[in-house]
Amino acid sequence: MNTTNTRKVDLIQPNEYFIIQDLIFEWARAIDENRVEDIAKLLNSQGRYTVKSRFNHDRDLPLAVIDCHSAAQLRDRILSMRLANVYEPQHYRHMISGIQVTDRQGQIIHTRSNFMVVRTMELDGEVKVIFTGQAQDIIELQGSDAKFKERLMLFDSRVIETLLVIPI
Repeated sequence: MNTTNTRKVDLIQPNEYFIIQDLIFEWARAIDENRVEDIAKLLNSQGRYTVKSRFNHDRDLPLAVIDCHSAAQLRDRILSMRLANVYEPQHYRHMISGIQVTDRQGQIIHTRSNFMVVRTMELDGEVKVIFTGQAQDIIELQGSDAKFKERLMLFDSRVIETLLVIPI
């Protein structure tokens, strides 16, 4: 992936940018609105969704907190979250900024964006920033639609405070 600091706005048309932006925002919105099952629909059937620390990624270490190699595997994880996992009810709110196109090969678009996830605990109302980081996405344009081929969520902290139940 081309990660130089040069601007790549000439790689896509404005309408394509809005399609990409909407895909990224819809992922966050689905989680924030407790429609987590919908994120699997935003991933290609053979797409990959990974949540990894920047520390491990920068050192090419393989350990990831979540690493789903298909939309079906992501659906299974979400089903387990709904039916088998026991955790205190909580809500996420995503803040996304700096969506940039970094490369393009045909209908395959590489992007990066910043994210922050705030968690609110349902029982006591405690609010806490639980993740900050960068999303590195590979998105396939499909006419006026788009899906993630790869979604890599790199969180800045070397650790997370509790088990990550809800995808970010």
